Amino acid sequence: MKTFANQVVVITGASSGLGAAAALQFAREGASVVIAARRIDKGEAVAQQIRALGAEALFVRTDVTERADIENLIAQTLARFGRLDCAVNNAGIGGPVLTPIADISEEAWDQVMNINLKAVFMCMKHQIPAMLQRGKGAIVNVSSIYGYKPSDISHAPYCASKFGVIGLSKTAAIDYAKQGIRVNVVSPGFTRSEMIDPTQEATAELIKTLIHRYSAANRVGEAEETAEAITWLCSDAARFVNGAVLAVDGGDTTRLF
Repeated sequence: MKTFANQVVVITGASSGLGAAAALQFAREGASVVIAARRIDKGEAVAQQIRALGAEALFVRTDVTERADIENLIAQTLARFGRLDCAVNNAGIGGPVLTPIADISEEAWDQVMNINLKAVFMCMKHQIPAMLQRGKGAIVNVSSIYGYKPSDISHAPYCASKFGVIGLSKTAAIDYAKQGIRVNVVSPGFTRSEMIDPTQEATAELIKTLIHRYSAANRVGEAEETAEAITWLCSDAARFVNGAVLAVDGGDTTRLF
């Protein structure tokens, strides 16, 4: 039997990159997948890929900064499948880069915090009651290597939001452990996505420098590598793993050579 047979997972930011890779990985392992994203065309395309694998998929257009959208996401999930077993809160943005703190606008700060941190809280606020109905559930929130180290590329809002995701997740893990719900975190390093594309001429040299500095493997990660860590954390193989932060970064390093 497949690992997630008869289970249902909701994934935010699932229309591309890590979210899409996680959606496909869950589908391969037997889950029914609910894809939450803003872009209808890309979200439906991922749903079609999942159906081609023989799994069930539901796309729900979702802006994670809108409470009504999150409520609708969970309501549609329960209406269609009658349960929620796993959730991956992945939606996020990069925000200002190479911008010293005093030069960051309040609007830019609020946008990053609302998407990267507040939305994780709001998603869990509605996911957890659905899981409590079954007395069991697993949540994985997506942070970053900049969730446990300072950013040296003047990336303060992103860095602060990802630190916040870890603190929020660890607290939620304690809050609901006795009720059968586990909350863990993955912290990817530089991983190929729309946000990180080492082939883009404008940022290629910067990304090359950052990878050399921060990954012992000295390469960009693939979204599928983090997706496999996410599905493991949601599986019964990790049933005693709770409040953990799993770095998927090729090995931490700050090189002098």
